[in-house]
Amino acid sequence: MVLGMSLRNHKTSKKLVILVTQVSEPYLSVLRRIYDEVRVVDTLDSGDTAHLAMMKRPELGVTLTKLHCWTLTHYSKCVFMDADTMVLSNIDELFDREELSAAPDPGWPDCFNSGVFVYRPSLKTYGKLLQYCTEHGSFDGGDQGILNGFFSSWATADISKHLPFIYNLSSIAIYTYLPAFKQYGSNAKVVHFLGKTKPWSYTYDPKAKQIRGSVHEATAHPTFLQDWWTLYSSAVMPMLQKQQGDKPFQPFFGCMEGEGISSHEQAPEPQLSSQERKEKWEQGQADYMGMDSFDNIKRKLDTFLK
Repeated sequence: MVLGMSLRNHKTSKKLVILVTQVSEPYLSVLRRIYDEVRVVDTLDSGDTAHLAMMKRPELGVTLTKLHCWTLTHYSKCVFMDADTMVLSNIDELFDREELSAAPDPGWPDCFNSGVFVYRPSLKTYGKLLQYCTEHGSFDGGDQGILNGFFSSWATADISKHLPFIYNLSSIAIYTYLPAFKQYGSNAKVVHFLGKTKPWSYTYDPKAKQIRGSVHEATAHPTFLQDWWTLYSSAVMPMLQKQQGDKPFQPFFGCMEGEGISSHEQAPEPQLSSQERKEKWEQGQADYMGMDSFDNIKRKLDTFLK
């Protein structure tokens, strides 16, 4: 819903299509108001527990479901976007690119990140992708391993198919190269909330316009995280509440505090050991909104200086 509204707010001229599996009312009704087409598809799951365990992301197996996007053959060209992305400006120019155009993944730049990519719907390609899944599997257990294996020449064949990082700005990567983010971050067009912790994992107070609670894997830059919740509370929530009518509404994801919306008590976060905190920092996943916030770091430094 937030992704769709962000595209609408930035005046896309393209049709918006969303693929869903099991989504109930009132969410389907709101999705139909935001998107031009809501298509129900079957869930595809790799079931590759070994590789998914290696990534510590068992939930990623079902991401193969996105392969259904190649069946949208009533369109000649599409841009696929993960649900955990948000548009920051108009990106219609991506339709000038060819299949398979994508931005490099911050973890291994010779692989593309499959959260945003340009492609051409084709039942032939869809069949080949399914066949590839059967014969080769996925090196990471999810869709990104499949797509990088199938479109294996992406890294070397044609630089025009390498999208600039601003079209898939990984929120995880920001703090791993902060000077570059300060230099180029203002040009970002799409932010991608990678990692286990999503914007809807937080609690938001719409009156104070503050994000509550701390999550150890605070992978989202606070500004982008705030923008996500501002859009959700100002544009999406009113539609959900209108759809629900007079009944008390409990958000499907995330938690909001305030009038007419159930409050939420978060379970206390387990304390990390020094080694675990160090590893989080090295991975660019420090708790920037909690224990590792600027204010806390400053207080610690002040203590040492004294």
